[in-house]
Amino acid sequence: MDEIRYTAKVLSSLKKVFSDEEPRYEPECNVLTALKNETVSFQVAYSGNNRYAVHGKVEVESPIKDHIRVRQVIEVPASFCCHPEVDDNYLRIKPGLYPDLLRDLEDGRIVFVAGHWQSLWVDIEVTEDMEAGEYPIIVKFLDHEDKELCRAETSVTIYDAVLPKQELIRTEWFHGDCLADYYKVEVFSEEHWRILENFIATAVKRGINMILTPQFTPPLDTAVGGERTTIQLVDVFVDNGEFSFDFTKLKRWVDMCQRVGVEYFEMSHLFTQWGAKAAPKVMAVVDGEYKRIFGWDTPAVGGEYTRFLHAYLPQLTAKLKEWGIANRTYFHISDEPTLHHLESYKAAKESVAEYLKDFVIIDALSDYEFYKTGIVEKPVISNNHLHTFIENDVKNLWSYYCTSQYYKVSNRFMSMPSARNRIYGVQLYKYDIEGALHWGYNFYNTQYSLRHIDPYLVTDAGGAFPSGDPFLVYPKDDGTPEESIRMMVHYHAMTDLRAMKLLESLTSKEYVMELIEGDLAEPITFEDYPKSDMYLINLRNRINREIAKRIKN
Repeated sequence: MDEIRYTAKVLSSLKKVFSDEEPRYEPECNVLTALKNETVSFQVAYSGNNRYAVHGKVEVESPIKDHIRVRQVIEVPASFCCHPEVDDNYLRIKPGLYPDLLRDLEDGRIVFVAGHWQSLWVDIEVTEDMEAGEYPIIVKFLDHEDKELCRAETSVTIYDAVLPKQELIRTEWFHGDCLADYYKVEVFSEEHWRILENFIATAVKRGINMILTPQFTPPLDTAVGGERTTIQLVDVFVDNGEFSFDFTKLKRWVDMCQRVGVEYFEMSHLFTQWGAKAAPKVMAVVDGEYKRIFGWDTPAVGGEYTRFLHAYLPQLTAKLKEWGIANRTYFHISDEPTLHHLESYKAAKESVAEYLKDFVIIDALSDYEFYKTGIVEKPVISNNHLHTFIENDVKNLWSYYCTSQYYKVSNRFMSMPSARNRIYGVQLYKYDIEGALHWGYNFYNTQYSLRHIDPYLVTDAGGAFPSGDPFLVYPKDDGTPEESIRMMVHYHAMTDLRAMKLLESLTSKEYVMELIEGDLAEPITFEDYPKSDMYLINLRNRINREIAKRIKN
């Protein structure tokens, strides 16, 4: 038998390592720099020609070892990995196992699986008190007798500049009902509150600063006539036909969110998805009996639900002002209306407009007519339709993408290269996008919420959306989230954006755009942009160096 050899190679955070394919070593992508107050990442791929599994462990040697976290990249099943129509910027288009889940090592233990390539994800958390300089990092692979099998060596250069606070408002819709369902705990039990805080804290750590707040069970991805698990922060009482409200749980939610760093709140939609034709599910204690009082069978406008909202909204908004968050709270009418829903959406909005005149209303949509008519002042536009709004010089735009944005534009399906995820930060910067929305931080249901799923086994909402669309994090047994490659890469897109903003404050927008587009044959748009890993990595390193020069001077 041939001598057993083990191999380790440094890779960038943008490479996806599949077990059946040797990754290419790309030294042009392996220069790693950082500013203070951010986490930067790289990978180490490893393999061996061993015939049987070899158990070992990983050790890190570095002067900044205490700031380094090592996780295993785990492949997960992707049955529906992409839509039938694809462009040339996908990694693979067939069902299979895709690298995505990031899992902490147990006591540094790893396994060399015979004939497989695997990867470690290495994070460096750069704090404000760290000394600037270049730091070597050695990742060593040892056998059970502590004999070295192989190693990978790299370094990180930390510059003496602090990354500023994120200006972009970013929300990844948070589904608290899915956490209760997965962990089989009662909604708003003490255990549920603990889990909620864990998941929200991780979201904040990765650049999510706005949280979807379930004043009533959010009417999102729910079959017409169906229901999601009730998750309602406002207690409603009906006595002799009169409404009253208890905001105790909502106050606890606000306090918890602010404690972990949430800055903005978005109240769940006041009307059903796809046209605002009905009321969301609202539960109440009616003359002592707990029951549903509104739902799909309740007309959106002109009846009892309108009377309810007119009683409710003044009290809610008064509380938001009392708690000091009114100027940081946004409202929704209905998700993803089309031109076909123009009149029903307009009627729904007009029914509550008087009570929300001091608040920003945002809704995900794509048709310019909604904005042109003045019905929606703050549209959240899918990134494959943003060009129309940009051409019409609409300012302070918001952007979103989901399952439908799969051709040419940025997105984060597992089947897509990570660069297609990270380029979003550059695009948001160029076009001065004010906010970014995505619907799936932790959606653990099938489409229309017909049943619950195990996200470790089903990553496509039961064959409805390409794997990677429904959620960013996985629910670990202990009630904490496990992150994904997509989560970290999107976070890096946010730190890129912050770095560009910092350099702009030291120079000008024009100067930064010259760095971004100066060597490109055509300008960046939401549909046309550099596809290579090297472009993004080199761009960020250049921006960091430019910042460092000016901070020093």
